[in-house]
Amino acid sequence: MRLAVDLAKAYRLLNHGPTVLVTSAHSERRNVMAAAWSMPLDFSPPKITVVIDKNTLTRELVDASGEFALNIPSRSLAAATVAVGSRSGKDETDKFASAGLKTFAASQIGAPLIEGCVGWLECRVIPEPHVQQTYDLFIAEVVAAWADPQDFSEGHWHFAAGRERSIHYVAGGTFFETGDEFKVGG
Repeated sequence: MRLAVDLAKAYRLLNHGPTVLVTSAHSERRNVMAAAWSMPLDFSPPKITVVIDKNTLTRELVDASGEFALNIPSRSLAAATVAVGSRSGKDETDKFASAGLKTFAASQIGAPLIEGCVGWLECRVIPEPHVQQTYDLFIAEVVAAWADPQDFSEGHWHFAAGRERSIHYVAGGTFFETGDEFKVGG
């Protein structure tokens, strides 16, 4: 049996990778936004893609600085994720403070990283002006990556019972949390 899916909602069949908080900074300004549309693109050097709408303050700051960070929040940051994803940085002086997010310095870029996340990717934009303007899609090289060692080590996630897990936005204020791992074969 099959159910037809409205094409306007078809992306939701694939869009359950981890939600990220995109942080950006330029000069004295900084911002944070939630994004559900990000993905890995290449291994060496590591590259990612993320959609950043041209009408956002984050886009303005990324265009100016050429860099951003992807912060991977957990369930404890879900309310803050909805909050920063629901309001424009153009309308607030400090979305970090209003959402209760604490930050710390990145090692390779000027954008801040967010405390309490399970992973962090520091990224530099690979300029693709046509793709950025036409599709709001940014390609970036990951120049530094960090993870909570209790949740990620030796190149793998290992979400132990009682530990934070990545969250996945599926629309309408609804998330699910990464579930239990299982292995197939040897």
